[in-house]
Amino acid sequence: MHVAAHGVRDRPDHRDQPDCGQRRGHGTPLLEAREQDQERHHDDPASDPEERAEEAGDEADENEHGRIVRAVSELDRLAEAPDLASIILDVDGTLAPIVHKPEQAAVPEEARREVARLAGRYALVACVSGRTGEDARRLVGVDGVRYVGSHGLELEPDAARWSDEIHRFAGSVDWPVEDKGLTVSFHYREAEDEDAALEYLEEVAERARAAGLVPRFGRKVLEIRPPVHADKGTAVTALLDEAGLRRALYAGDDTTDLDAFRALDGLEVGIRVAVSSDEAPHELVSAADLVVWSPPELLELLGRL
Repeated sequence: MHVAAHGVRDRPDHRDQPDCGQRRGHGTPLLEAREQDQERHHDDPASDPEERAEEAGDEADENEHGRIVRAVSELDRLAEAPDLASIILDVDGTLAPIVHKPEQAAVPEEARREVARLAGRYALVACVSGRTGEDARRLVGVDGVRYVGSHGLELEPDAARWSDEIHRFAGSVDWPVEDKGLTVSFHYREAEDEDAALEYLEEVAERARAAGLVPRFGRKVLEIRPPVHADKGTAVTALLDEAGLRRALYAGDDTTDLDAFRALDGLEVGIRVAVSSDEAPHELVSAADLVVWSPPELLELLGRL
């Protein structure tokens, strides 16, 4: 079975290879078993550091290959029993391509059709977003999908009591603010001097901590959150527990999705998919079972389910 996914060790350097999206185009078998055509001589250890380093690299490649093969096998298990499984997706950067301004984001029609197909097939399909749940529902626009906003804070009643304080803090920051109800965000993607913008927002983050709030940086954005234990991981756990499911796939593209990845630990089947880019955090790619390089490649993978 070929899927549009790669092992972490195969990740291209987007900064050095701007045409990687073209070279990784659709129609190419992107996951292939490596030929095991080199005999191992365990009774004849490597005699110099270069040989030992080469053998260590070969072993790492084999381990990575085994990891990918196991992940593909898990995909098969999801597809064979969709009534026992869940597909949970981030929205921005995962279903909708990243844009300069959040209000310009759009989920392509082919992504909507794919989500609708999955919603008619799987026990649970959900979108867990940094947007409000209402805004995520508007953006995705597919019925039969469970929408959870504000990185899971919408499922925590204690979060609402911090709303006034967060908005008062946002009013003290000399920067355009995106109001997400339970959180606020300061984007710097369009800043003329990105280094200066980041330096200023790091100072804002320190002020937020001093005020008892929780700052968190993502893809060209600083988010200010209430000090409530809630994240995409707690949201994923709550959704799966509510539905009584022990099999799930989660796909995301940013630091906040690491919490969702961890929530799959211990499940009967848990598949972590990173949608990578030149802005994707290294930790997310390293933690993923499978890596795709764009929202369209994610759709190709989902089409196998």
